[in-house]
Amino acid sequence: MNDSGQHGRDERGTHDARGGFEERMRELLAEDAYTIRPSPAPYPAIRRRGVLERRRRAAAAGAVVAVLAALPVGVYALGGDGRGGSDTAAPRPSATAAPHSPASTGSPAASPSPSGPERPATPGQLLDGISFAQATRGLEQCLAFDADRIKSLPKNSPSRSMGGLGRASEYRIILAMRSTGDTNAPGDGIHVVAVKERPQQTRLICTIRDGQPGLNTSVGGTAGDTAHPVYPDINSGKLYQQSFLDKGNWKLPFRWGIVGTVQPSVARVTVSYGDSGAEAVLDHGWFVASGTLHQQVTKAPHIKGYDASGKLVYDSDRDKEYEKTLP
Repeated sequence: MNDSGQHGRDERGTHDARGGFEERMRELLAEDAYTIRPSPAPYPAIRRRGVLERRRRAAAAGAVVAVLAALPVGVYALGGDGRGGSDTAAPRPSATAAPHSPASTGSPAASPSPSGPERPATPGQLLDGISFAQATRGLEQCLAFDADRIKSLPKNSPSRSMGGLGRASEYRIILAMRSTGDTNAPGDGIHVVAVKERPQQTRLICTIRDGQPGLNTSVGGTAGDTAHPVYPDINSGKLYQQSFLDKGNWKLPFRWGIVGTVQPSVARVTVSYGDSGAEAVLDHGWFVASGTLHQQVTKAPHIKGYDASGKLVYDSDRDKEYEKTLP
């Protein structure tokens, strides 16, 4: 009987001790909740880095596809014909201009065929002897390449559920130009830039090199946190720079291009790059500029936008999100 009573007291004593310990722990945790506070996060700096990183990936909607068949390690870009050139610390604008259209986004464009894309606003956007038929074939080849990639993904893959990039008839070609291989991505070919607005804005740079397709795609709106009247597409770097492996030894002369979006208030866009410059074409909400570089540069193209009255409304030198120097 005494043993039984003692056993009962031992259990209660253990329970009381456990309860006291748990209560003390709750008190300590409650105290820590008020005394241990993380230092405030540097929100402005985090936001700034986030904006730059998003532009660097060119994925405003968080979806970027960048595929190149047999792509070596490194960064690929394009080239011109010939080799050589000298280094300069800063670009020097010149009067060289690419063909351009009136500054209206209502410039006439041919209606798309049942299976093909729309034509660019001006014939001058098809450069280096590339015909519209050739540009269309290049676009179709890249879209087929993407469709095959989607089919190869697992059925439960998020990328597969999102679907592919669509049909050529949904796009408008806004630029076609030659592409010359460099150390990182050898082989000559062409670049075809095509865009569509529905069901969501999509811009792709299709590269056909030695018959093989490569694709860089941005899906979603192109505008950043700051709604600039002119918004250069960060992936245009693939059109205006050569591989950093060839830094200081670019192939010259070099065909370059750049694209981006413009707001309806913008009536004119100019671009200067090294020893060349261009008056951009405004094509249904996009600006397109190109030229030929004859000397090595270290700074990215300098872009300016003007409204109908001639007032400067955008200068890339004042755009904190725009990368002003080359890698």
